[in-house]
Amino acid sequence: MSEQIGYSNAPYKGRKPNALRELINAGKPTVGTRLFLSAPIVTEAAGNTGKYDYVEFLAEYAPVNQHDFENIARAAELHGMGTMVKVDWANRVYVAQKAVASGFQAVLFADHRNAEDVSESVKSLRADCPMEGGRFGFTPRRFIGYSAGFSQMQFADMLRDVVCCFMIEKKEAVEGIEEICSAGGVDMIQFGPADYAMSLGMDFRSNMEKVLKAEEKCIKAALKHGVRPRAEIMSPDAAKRYIDLGVRDFNIGGDLWNLASVWASQGASLREIMEGLT
Repeated sequence: MSEQIGYSNAPYKGRKPNALRELINAGKPTVGTRLFLSAPIVTEAAGNTGKYDYVEFLAEYAPVNQHDFENIARAAELHGMGTMVKVDWANRVYVAQKAVASGFQAVLFADHRNAEDVSESVKSLRADCPMEGGRFGFTPRRFIGYSAGFSQMQFADMLRDVVCCFMIEKKEAVEGIEEICSAGGVDMIQFGPADYAMSLGMDFRSNMEKVLKAEEKCIKAALKHGVRPRAEIMSPDAAKRYIDLGVRDFNIGGDLWNLASVWASQGASLREIMEGLT
């Protein structure tokens, strides 16, 4: 069949390394940054700095299509960076599978409430075969060089390398953090203070002590179960608190935040200079 459809003369040239998985397996710390903008030039700009292990594309918030996924992955690979996609709850399986098929190496799932939710999402990124018990069928997309002749068991093995990350941002998830971290297949968690506070019917900044206490609970539970807790920070100075708690994985800043900060700072400075002008 492969000869008839023309794949026999186009062998897969080699397995693409999963940059984030390799760092996790080696027990090394990781640094990522967040992207709202799908233009590959933005991914390349981050890659050109040589300071980031991966970029996290915020598909939960940003407009995106499948061509964008492929172009982001291509741009990241040019610089040896990994790629993570953050997906929302409602269409998480569809978006996660399409992103992985496009070349993304990690998925950050939002809004999960319990270990059952988590287990179902892990299954969505594992091969649909007896050994894996997953829900991801064989897909000859960019992930495997578009090759229909690619080994199915190697495909299953590559899916096993996809890094599964989960936001812990609901009251129920914090209460069940031990069960979530021991559910199996969970590589990384990140506490979400804004959604957690909202799930309790309160604002984060006016209840900061309570929210930070819940965050510390989640970090300790993750470390206890061999799951890596990640912290999202806006400045390097914020890392110390998390490092003291045992965190070694960080995501810092992001494209729109960085632009807004520079625009605000430079605009304010120039306005101050111009105040005395007529």
